[in-house]
Amino acid sequence: MRLRDKVALVTGAASGIGRATAILFAEEGASVFLTDVNEEAGRAAALSIREQGGGATFLTADMSQESECCRVVEACVNVFGRVDTLVNNAGRFVMKGVEATPDDWQMVMATNVFGYAYMMRYAAEDMRKHGGGSIVNVASVSSVIAQPQMATYNASKGAVLQLTRCAALDLEPDHIRVNCVCPGLIWTGQVQKMAEEAGFTREQAEAEFGKEQIMKRAAEPIEAAYPILFLASEESSFCTGSALYVDGGWTTQ
Repeated sequence: MRLRDKVALVTGAASGIGRATAILFAEEGASVFLTDVNEEAGRAAALSIREQGGGATFLTADMSQESECCRVVEACVNVFGRVDTLVNNAGRFVMKGVEATPDDWQMVMATNVFGYAYMMRYAAEDMRKHGGGSIVNVASVSSVIAQPQMATYNASKGAVLQLTRCAALDLEPDHIRVNCVCPGLIWTGQVQKMAEEAGFTREQAEAEFGKEQIMKRAAEPIEAAYPILFLASEESSFCTGSALYVDGGWTTQ
């Protein structure tokens, strides 16, 4: 029960890493506020938590909008009284190279960067009132490597890494720790969709998409959720501004 009596706010919580994290946090004792643009899947995830005896509420929201970010934090405080942990996980997968249009850039940056910044701003305002907290941003192996025809996505995730470091510096006086995880190939709905579009089976997709990793496989979302739990909990009390690579050894190559 590493998050006993804590309140956790998880964005992008309807599926993939976000859903696995929300469920794990509830198992570890947290009350969880879930948000996502996918209402049906988000409500199902919250219901799953409640059916197991946990506390969970879902709210549909678009993290690319500052007003929506403010509304989410206010709703979490209204329901559970405060925010102890924020997990910024919502993201858009716009993967284009130098031919990307202004609309492409706006779409990916609005959610993957601006949304993270807005959520940290409003969550931190509440955390200060209660003596501190923990923020975990979901970055990516793409934060630190170059990949073909992925300038938009990689630039956004590179920004998340720097945003994490800067926020850690700025929020330390308020006893708010800020860290990030950098996942490699995780078998999420988005990766499965990419595999299907390429005509790959899972085995073929793992061989192709994960060929740069030491571990030649895709991880399950729970394998990213546990590192997020570590950074959210007091087990990582001396960690801030850190990037934890959950990449099957990708960045060792």
